[in-house]
Amino acid sequence: MQLLLISKDKPIERTDPVDALPEEGFVWIDASRNEPGEPWRDIAEKLTGVRIFDAHMTDAANEAHPSYFDNTCDYEVVIFRGLAAAADNSSEKKSVRLGEGKTFTYGGPINTQPFRIKTAPIVFISFPRLLITIRPEEAPSIGQVRTRLLSNAVRVPASPEDLIHRILNAMVDRYLELRQPLSDRLDRWQRNLLDPNRPFNDWHALLEQRIEIRKLEHLCEEQRDAVQEWRDHRTENLSDVMNVRISDLLEHIARVLNHSQRLEQTAESAVQLHFSATAHRTNEIMRTLTILTAIFMPLTLITGIFGMNFKVMPLIEWHYGFVAVIAGMALLALCLMLFFRAKRYIERSDRPRSPRAANDL
Repeated sequence: MQLLLISKDKPIERTDPVDALPEEGFVWIDASRNEPGEPWRDIAEKLTGVRIFDAHMTDAANEAHPSYFDNTCDYEVVIFRGLAAAADNSSEKKSVRLGEGKTFTYGGPINTQPFRIKTAPIVFISFPRLLITIRPEEAPSIGQVRTRLLSNAVRVPASPEDLIHRILNAMVDRYLELRQPLSDRLDRWQRNLLDPNRPFNDWHALLEQRIEIRKLEHLCEEQRDAVQEWRDHRTENLSDVMNVRISDLLEHIARVLNHSQRLEQTAESAVQLHFSATAHRTNEIMRTLTILTAIFMPLTLITGIFGMNFKVMPLIEWHYGFVAVIAGMALLALCLMLFFRAKRYIERSDRPRSPRAANDL
């Protein structure tokens, strides 16, 4: 657990207990969810005289809790699910930066494992001059904001709401950085689906990938609802600048949401294209077999006629009868081939067809 006393001049990291809230500025208590005893609850009660409800304590300890907003007459609770600090997405490694000193690894053969999205909730409990954050053991977004504050690299937040907005903005930026690896992965799925030289059989992995994309969509919807409820509750007390910043945060969440929806639609389109391409290849095979049948059917008729057991038949006693029949059959097959070729029933499948040929078909 870390305590920061944030005044209008600069933030100060405190190692000793804080006895009272400052007259100017506020106190930020940053605690890990795994810390035993939940000491931040007693500190908050000592500083504010308010006992945090047991239901909110249960929500703060729940690692599966969705994003949401709640409030009482004394404090507000915002739960926001961010990306987990680690994710395993198999071999052929590539990395994308997700925060200060952190990278998100993705890649690997397309048929091995889908791109996984791992999330964890961060709980914000906001009093008028006190902010408590309950996070996982590793929270790159909070670490990034705290490091920049202590190094005086950014403007000092004027209120707990301002600090919440900065942390939420850092968390959403990490979601924005997921767009490129997810798009790359889906492009590889599409190329594999439409590859005519390699049949696609890894439907289970594709379903898992679509589930992950839908998971991202649901996360964004919950995040948007939580931030909107928080802004609506604070409408009368928010300054114009803060209102614009929260609107910008909602716009970033909407961008991730729209991108996940586009990814899902693209995945569905790729599957439909795969089945269309498979049906087209099947039709080409059936057309070829039909043409071959049409060519050999008259030849089969001729051989059937000359195979009948009659004593008197044309060409049976002629010395050159066999050669003449074979030549006639070859000529008939050639004429049929030329006819089908003229009608464009026989041509290379990768050759573009003219409008006239399309009408003939």
